[in-house]
Amino acid sequence: MKLTVVTSNVDKAREVAAFFAGVAEVAHTFLEIPEFRDNDVGVIAKEKARYAWDALRCPLIVDDTGFFVSALNGFPGPYAAYVLDTVGMGGILHLLEGAEDRSAYFETAIAYADGDGVIHVFRGIVDGTIVSPRGEAGFGYDPIFSVDGRTFAERTLAEKALMSHRGRALVALRRFLVSGEPIGEPSEPNS
Repeated sequence: MKLTVVTSNVDKAREVAAFFAGVAEVAHTFLEIPEFRDNDVGVIAKEKARYAWDALRCPLIVDDTGFFVSALNGFPGPYAAYVLDTVGMGGILHLLEGAEDRSAYFETAIAYADGDGVIHVFRGIVDGTIVSPRGEAGFGYDPIFSVDGRTFAERTLAEKALMSHRGRALVALRRFLVSGEPIGEPSEPNS
């Protein structure tokens, strides 16, 4: 089976390719996709997959991830990448100064478009805590997001893949690809 990961983030593509080793041949391609807006990362991922499938016409996956901080009423939510690029982890930590509640969660929605353009959405959520930056691995908010006392940046790629939001969504997608059972949220085929 061949599967194309559509993303501009090479680290994310590498994480997906490692996850599907032995299950699918994974290619990585960059495609300029419009930034769809919605409060639901699943809706955003589905629209990105629809756009990518219309352009590429092959089995593919795209994803969208939100970072939801409790003390900030869910901010930055689905705008996590924009906030990371503009105010960075330091900005998030600054906003949390004095906050007792440091709980947060990541949610990833992976949209898979099959060869016919039918789109399924697979979700993964992981709860954690915002901490001072620790660790050298990972990318994005990994140095400040802690689960069970260790940040994602303090874990190997394999360790992170077993417990991360993206890893959980990828597990559901892999089950679907291997079994063919409709586990995700199906969409109508593209026209």
